[in-house]
Amino acid sequence: MNAQHKPVKPTPWWRVGMVWLVLAGPAAVVLAGFATLRIAITHVDPVVQVPAAVADTSASMSPAMKARNHAATPKP
Repeated sequence: MNAQHKPVKPTPWWRVGMVWLVLAGPAAVVLAGFATLRIAITHVDPVVQVPAAVADTSASMSPAMKARNHAATPKP
């Protein structure tokens, strides 16, 4: 008995579940990036400035200033 086989139609790409799984990751990252951008724009942190008189004469800032200057100095 010889059976006749009908040719199988290929499934459209949008009906394959793996395609949506592969596309969902990058789409989620893009959406998270836009959400982060929105948060960064709407909730800007204020700039904290120390008055020059306090920064120059304060003994409590001396260790921090020494460490900052040491870290900023290039190595020979």
